[in-house]
Amino acid sequence: MAFGFARRKPVKTDGSAVQTLTHEVGGRSLPLRVSENPRARRLTLRIKPGAQGLTVTTPVGVPMLEVERFLYRNRAWLEEKLEKAPDRPEVRPGIKIPIRGVNHEIVHEPGRGVTEAVRDADGARLIVRGERIHLPRRVADFLKKEAKAEIGALVDKHARTVKRPVKSIRYKDTVSRWGSCSSEGNLSFSWRIMMAPRPVIDYLVAHEVAHLVHMNHGKDFWALCEELCPDTKRCKAWLKKNGSALQAIGFG
Repeated sequence: MAFGFARRKPVKTDGSAVQTLTHEVGGRSLPLRVSENPRARRLTLRIKPGAQGLTVTTPVGVPMLEVERFLYRNRAWLEEKLEKAPDRPEVRPGIKIPIRGVNHEIVHEPGRGVTEAVRDADGARLIVRGERIHLPRRVADFLKKEAKAEIGALVDKHARTVKRPVKSIRYKDTVSRWGSCSSEGNLSFSWRIMMAPRPVIDYLVAHEVAHLVHMNHGKDFWALCEELCPDTKRCKAWLKKNGSALQAIGFG
């Protein structure tokens, strides 16, 4: 087995043991996070966006030898996925990032001013002002601002349709999920979704609002999703196919 485990002292996070290690696979040395979850019923493996690391989630009490065997059994799958993993482009002047599904070239302009998206005869550009060192953060801030405006309005629309109250809306940079809904009515969204096409944004909001009624992924849930967003199937497939590329973009 090609395992390179560099062990660190486990820490407790919400009662779950976490170990940070390294794992040698396909000629790479990747950070490996092994996390115990009391709700887990089996071992699961996830590749972080941009192939920046691996996460193994285990039930409580699973020995490290079993984790090593689990990784060994999945080595072929892992190597294949790593080969196909999208590059991790860093936000900088000259590259293009999508905004609502439309690629915008990042243009840096020194001096004070707001970040703005411009579309004209010369194409689509995201003009970022201020010091160059702050450019990645300013681009992220722009996406957060757009998310709050657009997603907030979509939440209001869909919540009125299902006649359920929303307690709060939060915007995060999550790597494992695009959105979530708690039983108390708290919604969370990844602001990166603003890089997806508008119908996909609407689908994500409809998905999480539908959880206000059905806290599961049963038939009634998906029926409500399609009622709120008739394009649910296509948008769900788009996010599954393209979401990892959006998650891989580095914002510093």
